[in-house]
Parts: sequence; structure tokens; C-alpha cells
Amino acid sequence: MDIKSFQEMLKKLFLALFIAAAVACSANPRVKLDEGSGALRPNAKQEIITKDLVALLEKAHYKKVPFDDSLSSVVFDLYLKNLDQGKNYFLQSDIDSFEPYRKVLLNDLKNGDLSAMFHVYNVYRKRFNEQLKYAISQIDKKYDFTKEESFVYDREKLAWFKTEAEAQESWRKRIKYDLLNLKLSSTGKEGEETKNKKTLKERYQNLLSQENTSNNYDAFQIMMNAFTGAIDPHTNYFTPEDAQRFNESMARSFEGIGAQLMMDNEVVKVMRIVPGGPAFRDKTLKQDDRIIAVAQGDGEFVDVVGWRLGNVVSKIKGPKGTTVRLKVIPAGQELTSAPKIISLVRDKIVDEEQSAKKEVKEVKGADGKTYKIGVIKVPGFYLNFKEMQAGNPDYKSTTRDVRRILDTLKQEKVDAVLMDLRANGGGSLIEAVELTGLFIKSGPVVQVRDPNNRVEINNDEDESISWEGPLGVLIDRFSASASEIFAAAIQDYGRGIIIGTQSYGKGTVQSAVAMDQFISRADRLLLSARDKTNEASNVDESMPQGAPKFGQINFTTFKFYRINGSSTQHKGVTPDIEFPMIYAADKFGESSEKAALPWDQIKSSSYNPYADLSAIKPALIKKHNERMKTSTEYKYLLDDIEAFNKREGETSVSLQETKLKKEREDQDAKNRDRVNARRQLKGLPAIAKGQALPRMDNDFIEDESLDIMADFIELKPAVHNQVAASAK
Repeated sequence: MDIKSFQEMLKKLFLALFIAAAVACSANPRVKLDEGSGALRPNAKQEIITKDLVALLEKAHYKKVPFDDSLSSVVFDLYLKNLDQGKNYFLQSDIDSFEPYRKVLLNDLKNGDLSAMFHVYNVYRKRFNEQLKYAISQIDKKYDFTKEESFVYDREKLAWFKTEAEAQESWRKRIKYDLLNLKLSSTGKEGEETKNKKTLKERYQNLLSQENTSNNYDAFQIMMNAFTGAIDPHTNYFTPEDAQRFNESMARSFEGIGAQLMMDNEVVKVMRIVPGGPAFRDKTLKQDDRIIAVAQGDGEFVDVVGWRLGNVVSKIKGPKGTTVRLKVIPAGQELTSAPKIISLVRDKIVDEEQSAKKEVKEVKGADGKTYKIGVIKVPGFYLNFKEMQAGNPDYKSTTRDVRRILDTLKQEKVDAVLMDLRANGGGSLIEAVELTGLFIKSGPVVQVRDPNNRVEINNDEDESISWEGPLGVLIDRFSASASEIFAAAIQDYGRGIIIGTQSYGKGTVQSAVAMDQFISRADRLLLSARDKTNEASNVDESMPQGAPKFGQINFTTFKFYRINGSSTQHKGVTPDIEFPMIYAADKFGESSEKAALPWDQIKSSSYNPYADLSAIKPALIKKHNERMKTSTEYKYLLDDIEAFNKREGETSVSLQETKLKKEREDQDAKNRDRVNARRQLKGLPAIAKGQALPRMDNDFIEDESLDIMADFIELKPAVHNQVAASAK
């Protein structure tokens, strides 16, 4: 399916959608919204968005789940989990008081009534403040680190705190654990205990400060995602600010100064300078600099200390060619120091570090020959859809980047290509189809089924092939969605060898749609009328330029299937050559999601495989297994899996200093032995106890994948000739 057809399918789906007429959003009689001057309250826009969002998903979501009491109960439980997953703040009495909302919460949302959810959120904030303030007040007390007791750091499966005293006892142990951590990492010099307590106070105060800067849109985001997550784990609502951030990440580009920012004790700090951007070229703004004020062009400076990060970012970003001035405290200087003023002209930023990259590796085959393998790391399936629609010939996309890389690799005369899709969570469906087209002549790539069970086939129509030679695809448990479409198509066509572990299992397609187009005229008039009455509400968020006014909904509209008819939902893609999986399928991946759609299959599409690799796969597996028998790194991988599974089952830690210290020393010794074993293989000197362990740039999975590719080249040259012949 081409881009135009895809848009037309979506348009037809939405034409069938009826958005109900606006109704007045009456307050829930069970809840009193006036909970004090610091309480967060919904505004009219949020109430209208809620009502229309529920109507949209009830009619247009792929998963036809009944909007009944059962779903309401799921929303209720998920909301509490999203707020306090570790059960560190709420008391059992709070949970009991919320119970009347369980079966009526969804009906409230249908009417745009957010009073119950805001009441729960305000109780959460109250408990959060109470527990943090209590913790800060207890830091200066004396703690006995010789006493044998433990701290339960994972309380998710435990009951809620029955009393305030029980909650405070848990926090006492958390404080003791945090102080013990700081003590064990200290040098033991005089005065370090005081310093550690000061550090912990600042840490807790920063958490408190961040929570107190949250507004009703932060609360609203959590509420809506509790609702959408109850339907499907990949359906999400984004506020205007988050919608803009999501769309920029998909495009891998934005307009601004080219700096990634973070909060540090109520001050915005520069976390990273993006290569190639205005800040990078100017070289005046540095990592760890703190921004205390922002001015537009020649305008007056606005102090931004204590502001929310998103609001500061929206002040700094802006259209290409405009000027922004910053008051900056250089890294390492006190906040009371005189700031320097930096003037930067905004520009279009393309984050190349999050784009496809290549590296050429050499590997010696069993025949003694040295082969050059081009490794292409693809972090995501990105597409600057807006610029593509505008006709910009240089729009950013995964396929365009990989095509250029392949042209370079051919000039470097590589013998094979390995596409590394590990930790690639997917992205654009269009890009998954077009990227596959770089390796096949033409034909179906993926089948897409809509909510009415109509199936369309997305084809690669471009008969040109960018790479005809040996191909491998490396995947892991966090390769999802578009990555699975690509890997499955390569596997079904017999175009290449799939290496790694079972993929994530996300076989659904989400459409990103601005909520603005679903807000009825009646609702807009209602909102305008209520705004004029100056309805009591918290301050609305500052609107990022170009962001949808009512936010954005990314919801499941289609399910995709391999060209052989099998869904990747739940099952994912099983590699031809498998490595042991570190992350258990029941805890990581689609199969761990309660609200996920089930696996199924449909009729296979008509396609012609490029080659039959079934004859050489057993030989490839045999050679791989033989190497693993004597591989030290493979043994380390198995050890890591065993250790990971053991840690997954642990929920507490000792608070006795000698015991915890010994556990960490034993782990440090194990890590040192492993590093030294690797250094010995490379002829490097051992690292003595007490010396810092150097970073070992070791990627055993990639190294073994390169050996598999060498085997692939040697075993069946006729296969690659067959692929080349199919391309002609």
C-alpha cells in the first residue's frame, strides 16, 4: 500500500465515525473538587477532550472491547498502578475510599467528568508530599548499620500500607538504604557522613520540588493513558507538548538551538549539545551549563528558574532564522555568579546520532579468507512526514539514509551487509515497507487488516534493488513493530538470515491523529463560553508552536500480518539462528501485556521467494553451536542470564553494612575477573583490585553474527547468485 492509499484507508475509517454532540460536563456528586488552594482541577478543554476521546476509541479502535463495568475496573486499577506502582505513598484507607469509583469511572469519562480522577490524583500528591517531607525530617537521625534488617525496595506485589506508621517505617528503611549506599561509595574521610546527608536531602527536596511543579496537564496525561492503556498497550494520548515531542522524534528533526535539556534542582541544565546545530557551531553553550533566563530576539529576559522543563523548552525552541538569547551560569560556577549572555539563531536540527549509521567490520572465515561486512545500525523507522508532504526533496527518512549507506558500502566493496535492528522499537509502517524494498525487486511486504476485517497488501512497487548480496538481520527482544515487519519479510522471501532472539511481538499499527479534528463545533462553542466565565482551573500549559491544540491520540487502527499470513502479535519473529534470551517473554514483550491483542493468522499473500535457505540453515546452526562450545563470551552470556533471573526474583536488600559490602565486593571481584579474562585474550595487562575497571567495548552478539555471515558467504554462494538473478 502506498502513502496515498494508506491515508485514504484511514480517511474512510474516520468518515464512519460519529462524534456525539456536546453535553454539559456536570460535576460528579460523589466528589468535592475544592480540595484546597494547592489542589489540581480539570479545565473545560480537558473535559471536552475526555468525552470526545472516549467516543472516538469506542467507535474507531481496532479492538472492539465493550465499554462496560469490566473495562471501568481495569481503568481504575491501571490508574492507581500508574500513580503509585511501588505502593510507596497511598494508604489502604485511601484505596478503600476510592473503591466507589471502580465501576462508574468509565461512565464518568464518557461524560467528560474528571472529578473522581482528579480527586485521586490530589490525594496522591498529598501523600507524596507527606512521605517526602517525613523522609527529609529523618535524614539527620543516627542509623545503626550493624543491625540485621532489610529494606523491601519492590513492594508492587505487597499490600498497601495499612497505617501511617507502617508507611513511615518503610521510609525509614529507605533512608537508611540510601545513606548506606552513599557511605559504601565514600572514601571514609572525616565529614563525609554530613556530606552524604546533605546529598540525600537535596535528592529528596528535588523530588518534592518536581512534584510541586506538576500541573493539571501532567495529571491529565496520566489519567488518559490509564484509560487508553486499559484498551490496548500501544494506544496513547499526548498533551500538545508531548505530541510535539513525539512527532519530532519520529521525524528525527526539529527547529531550535540543538541542545537537550534536563532539570537539576529547579534549574534547567544542558544535558547534551546536538552535533551540527547552532549551539554546536557557536561553541559558547556547553554541557552542564544552566539556563536561568530566556529572551526572544531583542525582547526582555524572562526568568525561568523553577519553571517546568517543557515550558522552558518551548521558550527556547522556535522557527528557523529567529534569534533566542539565554542567560547562562557556566558549568562549575555557583548560581549566584554573574551569568553570561548567549545569542543563538535557531535552525533546523537533524539528530544524526539517532539516525542510521554504518561501520565496516572484517572477519576471517573458516576458509581462511578475510571478509568485509557492512554493519548498518538502524535505531528506529523514522520519517519526516510533514516535509515529505511539503515536497522537500531532502526530507529525512530511514530508507533514504540506508540507501545512501548501501551506496557507500558498495563502493567500499563489502562482501555482505548485516542490518542491526536490536532495540529498534519500530516507527513508520511506510518506512518498513520501503526499507524492505531496498533488498527485494518488488512484491508484497506486509498485509494490513482494518477493524472491519478488510485486508490490504502493502507492496514494494520499486523494482530496483540497492543491495543484492548476502544479507543478515540482527534482532532482539526489543525489536518491535516495523522492525518485525522488515525482519519477517526478509525471512519469508528467503532474502537473508535472521539472527538473535525472539522479537517483541507487536503486530499492530497505530495512527497518530490530532484530536483537534474530532472536537465538534458545539464543543468548541461550549469551550469558548466556559472560558469567558473564567472557570476555576489550573493554569493551562503554554502551547508549543505548531502543536495540536487539543493534543494527539495515537491509537490502534490496524493489525499487520506477514506475507505468509501469520501475525507477529505476541509471537514476534523467531530468528533462524537463535541466542539465549536474557529477558523472559512473560515479563518483557507483548506477551507480558494483559490488554494486548491475541495472535491469529489470515490467508497467505501471493509472493515468490528469492531463495530457499532451508538447506543451509542446519549447517549454519551447527557451525554456530560448535563455536559456542568453546566460547568464553557465550559462557558469560549464560552467566548473565542466570544472574538477571536471580535479580528479577529479589525484592529486598540487606541494611547491614558488612553484609551488603561483602555482596558488592564479591560482585566487583567477579566483574574484574571477567574484564581481566577478556584483556588476557587481547594481550593486555590485568586490572588490579582497587583500580577502576575500564570500559570494554565488547559486543559478543555482533561478533558472533559476523562469523555467521562469513559462514553464510562460504556455504552457499549459489544462493546469492539466485538472489542476484531474481533481481534482473
